[in-house]
Amino acid sequence: MNAPLRADATPHLEDFPYRLTDNVRFADLDPNQHVNNAVYASYFETGRVTLVKDRAYGLMPPGLGWIMVRLDIHFRAELRWPNTIEMGLGVSKLGRTSVTFDQVVFSEGVCVASARSVSVLIDQATRKPTALTEDVVANLRRWLRRGVEIAQGE
Repeated sequence: MNAPLRADATPHLEDFPYRLTDNVRFADLDPNQHVNNAVYASYFETGRVTLVKDRAYGLMPPGLGWIMVRLDIHFRAELRWPNTIEMGLGVSKLGRTSVTFDQVVFSEGVCVASARSVSVLIDQATRKPTALTEDVVANLRRWLRRGVEIAQGE
């Protein structure tokens, strides 16, 4: 069973097992002096890429790579500069060729944005989707968002 992250549910950082911190940059601001909505896509990308590209986590088998096919963002509060952010990521669904991540950005204990993204594993030579390997599935299970259970073979 996959527990969806309801758009209106208030996320809790402790529910996301993969975490990292970053700084809000002055360049992230828009004319309203808060972080521009487009910048959040970069914050979420940083979370995904740092997880999957770290060879220690075993999510990048030779000859395979990841492409993002969907990103849904829920903007929850203004974020201003100067500031630091805490980002969280958790796996919420495993498909045949894809993984769905739930992601959050927190500042000063407040969730300022949440997202759901879908990434597909591809063969780098053919650029076609390929089935998740047993090792990738096992390694992704380490990062399940709290409250999510994924049935075997899903």
